[in-house]
Amino acid sequence: MSIDVEDWFHVENLRRAVPRETWPTLQLRVERSMDRMLHVMDDLGVRSTCFVLGSVAERAPQLVRRIAEAGHEIASHGYDHEMIHESDEATFRADVTQSKTLLEDISGQEVRGYRAPSFSITDWALPILRDVGFQYDSSHFPTTIGSSRYGKPAALRHTSPIATNDGLTEVGLSCLHLGAQALPWAGGGYFRLIPYPAFKLGVRRILQSGKPYVFYIHPWELDAGQPRVNGLKRSERFRHYLNIERTEARFAALLRDFRWTTIGNLVARHGETFESRQRTSGDRRGDGLAETVSPRARADMPAGTPV
Repeated sequence: MSIDVEDWFHVENLRRAVPRETWPTLQLRVERSMDRMLHVMDDLGVRSTCFVLGSVAERAPQLVRRIAEAGHEIASHGYDHEMIHESDEATFRADVTQSKTLLEDISGQEVRGYRAPSFSITDWALPILRDVGFQYDSSHFPTTIGSSRYGKPAALRHTSPIATNDGLTEVGLSCLHLGAQALPWAGGGYFRLIPYPAFKLGVRRILQSGKPYVFYIHPWELDAGQPRVNGLKRSERFRHYLNIERTEARFAALLRDFRWTTIGNLVARHGETFESRQRTSGDRRGDGLAETVSPRARADMPAGTPV
């Protein structure tokens, strides 16, 4: 379970209508939505990974502390939600270093994970993440029909949902494979668009294929009272506001219907499994996750179960 902790005006879909220079003056609504999510997760005993935007942490440090005190993993979403492919290496390095340091200072946790804004990861960004001290990245969304903003690094063109390369572990977002198509099935707008019973069946199908399931959501997707922005294209308005008043109930249902863990825990178990395989078989060829548990056993495992 992962949450990208950003506010309504950070969304790339609203970029034309909500200029970046206006962000510091806009109402911060993320606290009330995130607090509702924390309450629901606490009631159901769920722990998540929260990829917090540095600029949100700077304006609402008390929220970061509440998330950490509730037992959730703090990870980085960068500092100012800038698309990586529109940046350069020096700017990106400064951005992720600033966000990591800020989040660690506020939360008292080591920040091990990173997720790129709008999944805009690039090949040149991966070594920088490793150099800065991140242990894992969760920015790869290997869908065949998703947004053109999603990065498609050559280094991440593998079939495993979790893999370690050059000391950095990549945890991909989940897709539902139908023939040659990989449908985005990890959350966001697709979670609001697809009827929940169908979405739930898709999650079960992914688990039955022997893969872990990785979900993401934003606090603003639970905020039906957020400002309605003028000047949007019809497609932008549809994507941003669709079924937003129903998201909280769907989120609670998803939490109840499956068992969840943090991405950090999943990465740790992956590392233990890989090291165990190396010791027992000397096999250094693969990433070792899918082969460690039989497909039949995996079919009975709920979403988010670390294996």
